[in-house]
Amino acid sequence: MHVTHKSIGDINAMKTPRKKKNATKPVYSVNPEKLIFRDLLAADRTTLANERTFLAYIRTSLAFIAAGFSLISFTEGILFISLGFILIPIGLVILALGIYRFFKIRKVTRDISHEYDIDGTLTINFDEEKDNE
Repeated sequence: MHVTHKSIGDINAMKTPRKKKNATKPVYSVNPEKLIFRDLLAADRTTLANERTFLAYIRTSLAFIAAGFSLISFTEGILFISLGFILIPIGLVILALGIYRFFKIRKVTRDISHEYDIDGTLTINFDEEKDNE
């Protein structure tokens, strides 16, 4: 089922199946001017959850890297030293994955967060990245 801002509220438009195309499209598209207050709050929660998840990725990667350096520095067994050399790249991979996911989700959600007020009027945009575009 493909829902657009034109078909929201139109039950018949949602019941009719659409032809499948080769290009993948999002499940639904959002017209920010038609969002209600609850939707704006949900967008804010999604943005905050994305930032919180990104910080968890950073925390986890730092723990892996610190554990790797600790095993290399403070142990003498070859098994622990090799484990330390394995943990450092794993921490870097976790960090790279976190950065990738953060910007991927941010790209999807930034269009609807804090651009429109409750009544649909455009408000001041504090996102510097969008101002530079």
